[in-house]
Amino acid sequence: MASVLTLDNVNVDNKTVLVRVDINCPLRPDTKAFLDTTRIKAIVPTLNRLQHSKVVLLAHQSRPGKNDFTSTLGHSRELGRILGRPIKWVDDLAGEKAMRAIEEMSVGDILMLNNVRMYNEEVGTKGTFEVHADTAMVQNLASVADLFVYDAFACAHRSTPSGVGFTHLIPCVAGELMKNEINKLDQALENPARPCLAVLGGIKVDDSILVADNMLRNDICDEFWPTGGVANLLLELSGFNIGTVNHDFLVNELGKNWHQTVETAKSLLSDFKEKIHLPVDVAANIEDNRVDLTVGELPIEAPIFDLGIQSIRNLSAAIKSAGTVHLNGPAGVFELDDFAFGTVEMLNACAESNSYVVVGGGHTSTLIVKHGLQDKMGHLSTGGGACLDYIAGKNLPAVASLEASAKAFTLNIRHTVDQ
Repeated sequence: MASVLTLDNVNVDNKTVLVRVDINCPLRPDTKAFLDTTRIKAIVPTLNRLQHSKVVLLAHQSRPGKNDFTSTLGHSRELGRILGRPIKWVDDLAGEKAMRAIEEMSVGDILMLNNVRMYNEEVGTKGTFEVHADTAMVQNLASVADLFVYDAFACAHRSTPSGVGFTHLIPCVAGELMKNEINKLDQALENPARPCLAVLGGIKVDDSILVADNMLRNDICDEFWPTGGVANLLLELSGFNIGTVNHDFLVNELGKNWHQTVETAKSLLSDFKEKIHLPVDVAANIEDNRVDLTVGELPIEAPIFDLGIQSIRNLSAAIKSAGTVHLNGPAGVFELDDFAFGTVEMLNACAESNSYVVVGGGHTSTLIVKHGLQDKMGHLSTGGGACLDYIAGKNLPAVASLEASAKAFTLNIRHTVDQ
């Protein structure tokens, strides 16, 4: 595991503890009712470790300009329902109302501050840990807290005041969710059961190509099975004409990352051709009908929306015989029933396999929960982009912050015996 401190290393009794969580939930557009509270439930283990503390929660919901950008009042009520106890809430982040509410807390209280992204410092500050530390919100909150707990893995790839600003001001440790994410991902990356498969799809093609590059070049995975937009790009770069509509879609989605992604993908095809399993057939959307065709029958001037039947069979067989599977992104446009087949069969194969399956959050995780398959997976990550970056070998700002804080405060931290 990364060299970070956890709740096992600190005495939290009677302390005021700031906890950065990610409870960003999908909401109904009309009523703002919660559609999925998985992320709220995921922070409960950390809160259980802090029952004898004064807990101050920092959280966000969506981002400015989005329809689901709301206060965290509803989240506090939902958390209270889950815990079976009242959760205090204040319409402030680090001003007088928030400071007063924190000072009036008793041991055992949980106070949720308002949406951190409603404040300019959180969304507008760029720079080093020190720059984030100089913000008024961080200075004010650090002045009334003894400890900072980072438990928002899904935001770990973002550098913000609420995430990394406390690095050198107060001891910063990983919460239970954060610790579990790092442990489970490290387990699957450092010593995976073989054969290890990377099954990467969806429309985050640039991220998936970087993940594949890291896993293949560092001998983490033995086979790479591209699906979705990732498969379409690799088919095109392998000499298949995927049609103008599919090419243009990829160019638009990748934007400024198009050229770099293409160069990295070409290098992978050149260096690891025998480990990359391209689709042998695809499914196109022709006048709202699913039409399967072999890659030899390309091009087609219709959007490719799924793997073909034989490719789905090949992928399912590979998954069922694997030791470890890294899964990220749907195999096709699963929102349309005719093109959900590849994704559903891929998930079913994972559920039926004896392999250790790591799922990288996002739409894939939502689908797995929807189909009741979560207990069949080895690890269902709460972070989409953060999980991809971690597997791609990138340095996550939140992890770097925790490591830096561990170095700065280790000599001053009192260890508790709570094993």
